[in-house]
Amino acid sequence: MTNPSLTPPRPVVIATHNGSFHADDIFGVAVLLRLHPGAQLIRTRDAELIARADFAVDVGGEWDAGRGRFDHHQRGFSGARDSGVVYASAGLVWRAHGAALVEQTFGLNDPALAQSVADALDEELVQHLDRADTGVDHGAPGLFGLSALLSQFNTTWDARRDAVQDEADALANFRKAMAVVDTLLAATLDQLRAKYQGAELVRNAEKLFGGQVLLMPRGGLPWREVVSREMPEVLFVVYPDSSARQYQVHVVTVEPHSFQARKDLPRPWAGLRLAELAEVTGVADAVFCHNGRFIAGAASLAGAMRLAELALAS
Repeated sequence: MTNPSLTPPRPVVIATHNGSFHADDIFGVAVLLRLHPGAQLIRTRDAELIARADFAVDVGGEWDAGRGRFDHHQRGFSGARDSGVVYASAGLVWRAHGAALVEQTFGLNDPALAQSVADALDEELVQHLDRADTGVDHGAPGLFGLSALLSQFNTTWDARRDAVQDEADALANFRKAMAVVDTLLAATLDQLRAKYQGAELVRNAEKLFGGQVLLMPRGGLPWREVVSREMPEVLFVVYPDSSARQYQVHVVTVEPHSFQARKDLPRPWAGLRLAELAEVTGVADAVFCHNGRFIAGAASLAGAMRLAELALAS
């Protein structure tokens, strides 16, 4: 008699439809496979197989997140975001499991941060996938181009041979497309996580010279949007550059994506380098000032802070 304790657990089964695939079902399955590594993927329209699966994506005629059902084709489906964008299966899966995937991926113990990252990905990518799948937009902005690119993995009409081989080819191509999504998903989530965690470091950075200069604790932090939107008193930001060989002074713009500075660096500095800039500013280790007067640098923090101080007084 077999000892039940020695019987390996049944793998999680994820079902989606067979035939041609789209970004909608590729994305939904990729998310679930990230959450459940080693899960079994089946592509079918067999109602019994779908009913026995733990998850059904873009097939099955049901939306019930608690039971792992994520279809949007059934009569009467009316699921939509507050933005008005109707859900397709990608969005239904992401709505139910996005924040959990963010927490699992990065080992976070911060539900609010995980939800912020998940919401940002929904706005930047998933909504566009859903709009494409439901026929609302053929050329939406954002990262929508992924939808058209993934469709290129489908088998061409003249490469089809027989039903069995065609289904095997389709599954192999689906996995290739899913690998692309998985790579991009991991990278994009990491960028969004860094953006939100970095924003908190910016908010807590030291303010000097009456709050008009913000000193970053390290280089590369995503400060532009935070400072432009939340710190109206800050005119310049000082931070170490990526090489760690100098510190830079950067203007703050009136809007995050504007080229208009709240205060430009002094006009006499424009385009000067090394000895010429040192002579004009009196800062011995001054390195450069861009001709556009939006950024300057010095070899030391003290030198950069002196440039900022002089720029404030100009």
